Amino acid sequence: MRVGLGVLRLAPAVLWSMTPRELAAALEGALGPSPGEHAIDRPSLSSLMARYPDR
Repeated sequence: MRVGLGVLRLAPAVLWSMTPRELAAALEGALGPSPGEHAIDRPSLSSLMARYPDR
């Protein structure tokens, strides 16, 4: 409730009419993705490290 009303500045009626998925999308739009949501997997990281080694 604090984030919806305070950070997103939604009107109470708008906040309470939103689905959890809509609220999550609004939060992601305002704050960015959750940590780890777009994390790279180990094979992709290994591939990048092989292509772009530290010197």
